[in-house]
Amino acid sequence: MSDTSKPVIGIIGGTGDLGSGLAKCWATAGYRVLIGSRSRDKAVAMAPELGAGVEGQDNVGAAREADIVILAVPFASHDATLNEIRDVVQGKIVVDAAVPLVPPKVSTVQLPAEGSAAQIAQKILGENVRVVSAFHNVGATKLHAGGKIDCDVLVFSDDKEARNAVIELAGAVANRGVGGGVLANSAAAEALTSVLIFINRTYKVPGAGIAITGLEDAVRA
Repeated sequence: MSDTSKPVIGIIGGTGDLGSGLAKCWATAGYRVLIGSRSRDKAVAMAPELGAGVEGQDNVGAAREADIVILAVPFASHDATLNEIRDVVQGKIVVDAAVPLVPPKVSTVQLPAEGSAAQIAQKILGENVRVVSAFHNVGATKLHAGGKIDCDVLVFSDDKEARNAVIELAGAVANRGVGGGVLANSAAAEALTSVLIFINRTYKVPGAGIAITGLEDAVRA
């Protein structure tokens, strides 16, 4: 059963590998989760597979009803999806998990001219939306395996309160969320995804992640 004291999470692209994996983990942690899709029927059909507290909507419906909106779509759909939900996310936190991968060379860093996908999101959504960047380096396969995944999640935003809210969400799916500074710094995590893809292929692992060392005393303080 979902905890009504927790924010409602809307995942745009929630029927994809990453979006559905995040939905499954947050539902297990007691969050009410709305998975959005271009096809509402597809989202409604998938929702029961992801656990109690998960509901299916179209993208706009999920964004409208959620307190915190997660954008988990391929970069090719990034700008169009942001424009689709722009009006209904004003005043909200929008978490951009998109990675600017350019096939076929997805293991080569190719950041956009604007600096990062997250900076594009802020420009499209406008100053009334608190854009946060996170969940780029989280392996979808491990999310679907159940339980928290063994990695840290870097979280970026120009808004400290929004950044801290997403750090808390990250702690429900991974070892912990770690603040990485302002939104422009998201370029580092977005670029790191290509590095991790290369590592996965080279060492034949299903989902390499990252861990930030030396924070143990700071986390306990």
